[in-house]
Amino acid sequence: MEKQQRADVVALLPALRAFARTFCKNPNDADDLVQETMLKGIANLDKFKPGTRLKSWLFTIMRNTFYTQIRVRNRETPGEEDCVASTPQTDATQDWSVRGRELQDAISRLPQHYGEVLVLVLVLGESYEDTAEICGCAMGTVKSRVNRARQLLLEELGESR
Repeated sequence: MEKQQRADVVALLPALRAFARTFCKNPNDADDLVQETMLKGIANLDKFKPGTRLKSWLFTIMRNTFYTQIRVRNRETPGEEDCVASTPQTDATQDWSVRGRELQDAISRLPQHYGEVLVLVLVLGESYEDTAEICGCAMGTVKSRVNRARQLLLEELGESR
């Protein structure tokens, strides 16, 4: 059974990567977060409760790992947060790529709790119930955050309803 669980964990890599991008602007940092989540998930498969959702379990591990890393970074910050290496190189010239980048940037400027639920529900297709479990809040809170995040995105992008 453990071999099947490991295969299930690996199958969730694309969803984990997408969720990690809501936390990290830098793709390399997002990949590091996914790797850390995978290490913790696979090392603790014996603690996973059968009958629950593996995806939600891993998302919770990722979220907790990210917040732990933030606390550690805030204590140990050696220098500037913005670094030349983190600046984007050249944006693509295609309209759809530019618009996608604008959307991604707008989502990254949302308050963390709005961006998190927006990506979980609208991008990754998680249910409100699972999102509430992952984020550790009530389902009504998730619904209101998704609604508010949509409104903020529309305003940010200069769109009207």
